[in-house]
Amino acid sequence: MPTIHRWAPKRLFTFSTSLLVMLGLAMPAVAEIEEITVTATKREQNVQDVPIAVTVLSEDTIENAYATGFEGLQALIPSVSFRKGNTTRNSTVVIRGIGTISFSTAAEPSVATVVDGVVLGRSGQAFGDLYDLERIEVLRGPQGTLFGKNASAGVVNITTKRPSAELTASADLSFFQDNETRLKASVSGPLSDNLRGSITAFSGDFDGYITNVFTNETTSGYDREGVRAMLEYDPADDLNMLFIFEDYNANDECCADLEVLPSGRHPGSEALPNSQGVVNNVADLDLNQRLIDHDLTTVTLDSTTAFSLQIDKEFSNNMTLTSITAKRTWNNTEIREGDFTSTTGDVAVPVDFGATSFQLHDVGPQEWRQFSQEIRLASPGGETFDWLVGFFFWNIDSERNFTREASCQNNGGQNDAILAANPGLTCNANDIVSATAFFNTEFNNYAVFGEGTYSFTDSLRLIIGARFTDDEVSFNHNRRSNDPFGRQGVGVRNAANNSNFEGETDDTNFSGKLGLQWDIGDAGMIYGTYSQGYKGPAFNTFYNMGPNDVLPIGAEESDAFELGWKFTTDTLLLNVSIFQTEIENFQANNADNSTGVTITRLTNAGDVTTEGIEVDFMWSPIDNFSVGGGIASISAEIDRFNCPLDPMTGQPPPPSSCTARSGLAVPFAPDLKYSLYSNWSYPLSNGSEFFVNGSFVYTDEQVSGLPSNNGTVAATGILPDYNVINLNAGLSMSDDRFRITLIGKNLGDESYVTTASGDGFRFQIPRDAERYFGVNFRATY
Repeated sequence: MPTIHRWAPKRLFTFSTSLLVMLGLAMPAVAEIEEITVTATKREQNVQDVPIAVTVLSEDTIENAYATGFEGLQALIPSVSFRKGNTTRNSTVVIRGIGTISFSTAAEPSVATVVDGVVLGRSGQAFGDLYDLERIEVLRGPQGTLFGKNASAGVVNITTKRPSAELTASADLSFFQDNETRLKASVSGPLSDNLRGSITAFSGDFDGYITNVFTNETTSGYDREGVRAMLEYDPADDLNMLFIFEDYNANDECCADLEVLPSGRHPGSEALPNSQGVVNNVADLDLNQRLIDHDLTTVTLDSTTAFSLQIDKEFSNNMTLTSITAKRTWNNTEIREGDFTSTTGDVAVPVDFGATSFQLHDVGPQEWRQFSQEIRLASPGGETFDWLVGFFFWNIDSERNFTREASCQNNGGQNDAILAANPGLTCNANDIVSATAFFNTEFNNYAVFGEGTYSFTDSLRLIIGARFTDDEVSFNHNRRSNDPFGRQGVGVRNAANNSNFEGETDDTNFSGKLGLQWDIGDAGMIYGTYSQGYKGPAFNTFYNMGPNDVLPIGAEESDAFELGWKFTTDTLLLNVSIFQTEIENFQANNADNSTGVTITRLTNAGDVTTEGIEVDFMWSPIDNFSVGGGIASISAEIDRFNCPLDPMTGQPPPPSSCTARSGLAVPFAPDLKYSLYSNWSYPLSNGSEFFVNGSFVYTDEQVSGLPSNNGTVAATGILPDYNVINLNAGLSMSDDRFRITLIGKNLGDESYVTTASGDGFRFQIPRDAERYFGVNFRATY
């Protein structure tokens, strides 16, 4: 599908004018950009000295975004996309066009999410509220040498604030339209000469922005609360210990799919879209749709409890031993409206997909239990050969049960034998049948790794790294019909297809990294690297899995080449990277409608290539003013695609119905994305200042799913391009001890869709796809 980059005059005018206005307001003075410290190589380094393409969101940038989670922040990172699902467990981060979109409990992401040195088993654990953060680093491209097997596309590395050496306290309160409130309070400081502590608590609630005409209530809101506590202890000058505890709970009415194209399922409803459907192979999306007509509220319940202990011991020879021990428990419950109507379960007529619709309601709680241990030894640094070696162990086990209640289905005679054996028994849309699946999975991962830098001269260095990984994955799956007659329903297998599956697989992998880094004086630093990525084997475990779904899915492997240039002056940071990554056995979903309900099946879909150029910059030409941003031009395409086996027969489809799909785009990989953000302040008297900060983001057209087997891209799966402008203004008083900020979101009031959820009519439209305003009050001590 060709994509035309539209650098529209309106966007160019907005993009440049916002910058020029702030420059015109600023007062000339001497400026200097502060050094940005990152831990991308598991050492603290200046980001401009790290031979990795990395984007850093600072504490100020995060706070100025007033985002409730990573979904709101990823817009500022051009190489990153976000696939929003009905729940946090089904949402996905995509870097450079690569990410794993899967509902399976026995598969892992391609993008690793790391919080305070702890790798999360499922990225959804980090998609809740972000609070008390020091920075977010996004490492682009395979990072498996240091971060492990599920970093084959990149890493989101989140660092929270450590306890302070002096007593500090803060309170932060925000109000937004539609009755949204966020409150955060924290205290940090010394408890004794060698013990420091901090505690941060937050609470947030939001009524929602979508109206359910069935209940006359708003939905897609949230009710959340959490606490993070830290203790940092220095029992000796060469020993540091950091203990972190976190508890988080969320009750989100999220995320309801909107009928943006006509479904034909409930004629006469107040929630019908203002759309002509697909005309001349172009989808007429009703981007102003904010109504649903559902008799079940879609809800996500999240609960996380986490502990971690990091110990850093420095020896007499200045080597440092680091141990990170972590235990996490994540409970996630999905309550999902799956028929997207309010009436179909009451109709006493047989289900006919062309005329009569059906009821389909899902409830699926799941619990993940994760234990991880990392031990690493690092050389002092600053020597001819700097090195780091380590050992990693990871165990994750999860339990899930999933119940679907749906209309009885007999449009193809599926229940004829049961009906004939039970006179008077019916199979209509209001005859609700159900089945429950119980499944558990376990991952065990062992790895040894190392990375080193050898300095040939003061300006030329060799980079070398390697990781050996041993993976084990196993699962059990039992599905039982709850219907006393064992009838089949829409998306509900009959009793004859009750399941009792199990499987296990293992794999080993050796992946490496090789590169050169050259300091070229005032011209900056250039580097070139070759790195390998690895994502372990998986199983496609899901509610309706059948006998042909028990085969393991092979590991995904990648080879990446990258050239980069980092240029630094007192007032400018400029980074450019050119890359190409080839992925074999790409783990991806293929659509399947064999049960009457559209689902996706995880497979080794084939081979893909992503390549492009990225530019990041930060510029502070004068005091009290800075501007930053980036642009990514990326082509992520299919090289060869494996045709999925028929889920009922286990046989490949006929050649005439399946093509290689070479050259077509992979999902959530816009060819072009760019962002600009800026901060300006004007000093007033008595320690006060007026400030303005804002951002502009443009996201190109992208596809929401893989091409069909015949190589076509459905018009309903194309997500149009969009741009968003955010602007804040406020007053800081008493040397920033008190601050009030007026917040403007999406000032252009441009609506957009972020995901095509399925069935040819369901889409996700986020809260930020409309203009709204808020105010923030902050006090610090």
